[in-house]
Amino acid sequence: MGPVVLAAAGSGTLCHSQSRLKRTGVLSRGEYRRWLAQDRQALLALANDKGTFSMANRYVVFSHGKDGGPWGRKITTLADVARTEGYEVESVDYRGIDTVRGRIDSLLAVCKSLSGDLVLVGSSLGGFVSVAAASPLHARGVFLMAPALYMEGLPPLRERVLDCPATIVHGWGDQVVPPEHSVRFAREYSAPLHLLPSDHQLHDQLLCIKYLFEYFLIGLDLPLATT
Repeated sequence: MGPVVLAAAGSGTLCHSQSRLKRTGVLSRGEYRRWLAQDRQALLALANDKGTFSMANRYVVFSHGKDGGPWGRKITTLADVARTEGYEVESVDYRGIDTVRGRIDSLLAVCKSLSGDLVLVGSSLGGFVSVAAASPLHARGVFLMAPALYMEGLPPLRERVLDCPATIVHGWGDQVVPPEHSVRFAREYSAPLHLLPSDHQLHDQLLCIKYLFEYFLIGLDLPLATT
């Protein structure tokens, strides 16, 4: 991986990397992770009794798949990551909602009750729902796991439907949603795509997905590099 480019030193917790940052404006990946750990320790001083902290007006909203539930293994694991990164967490319960339109409307209704930045996370059909709702909700980013895109029976998405950063995770052995669908979507939107040796559930890759999601959330907070 290349260096992380930072525009400013932040709150002075860079310590051993501070002189390098002042000199070059660049931190190596290892230096950035050490800086992040130091900064997190300061934030955790204000943490609640569960060891998590919250920054105002930041939400990660999860959407489960067709036959899943709001607190399955993937969502529970990634919700802990989101809380650690300072986000409040919501997970929409779509059980009993049989239509795609109904699920999109439910996500829109839940998110419109929240005041602040939104990051949408969707698995399988929840991925389709998250993509469809991202633009109307002005989402900061979308994290997709085996998203049910370009599937027969689902309504077509409008052209250039996504206008925020996205990252996609898919299993090479997915027998429900072909990984080629995510390749097509990633190519169309120039989105990072991680193809893993797993199936549609991705349960045997939770540790990897956890780190990918953490990296995604951190990336949303990094300033864009300028030339």
